[in-house]
Amino acid sequence: MSRIHVTTTLNGEETDYLCNAEDTLLDVLRDDLELTGSKEGCASGDCGACSVVVDGRLVCSCLMLGAEAEDRKIETIEGMADGETLHPLQQKFIEKAALQCGICTPGILVAAKNLLERNDNPTEEEVRYWLAGNLCRCTGYDKIIRAVMETAADLRGAA
Repeated sequence: MSRIHVTTTLNGEETDYLCNAEDTLLDVLRDDLELTGSKEGCASGDCGACSVVVDGRLVCSCLMLGAEAEDRKIETIEGMADGETLHPLQQKFIEKAALQCGICTPGILVAAKNLLERNDNPTEEEVRYWLAGNLCRCTGYDKIIRAVMETAADLRGAA
């Protein structure tokens, strides 16, 4: 079977890869590009552990084919920090202990960043609604919600 050549922008870098027609974007990220931050939780789009941003839109990478990434802009958890400097959300999650086992954390961080890029002053209800597609079985959501709300305030200079 011939493989499909895909050219995309991945975390700001032009990237080429070959994939099979049935490979999901999550398969490509983890198995071919060795970007293992996105996790496979449910493989059906229910848990959000594989969340990435495609052309500014939050997507479960387990539901998107790798071949569909042609000419798209993909952002993963690996592109969130600026070199050694963590994104403010990542730093706040550490400060607030808003994580435990780490399976869901990359997807939640990608989703929360996408929310704050769209809305720099979300209400608690908006944060909870936005993150409703990201399941956490360890910490519960209060610390996560507080970390997102405090990061939003910090980024607005309102803290």
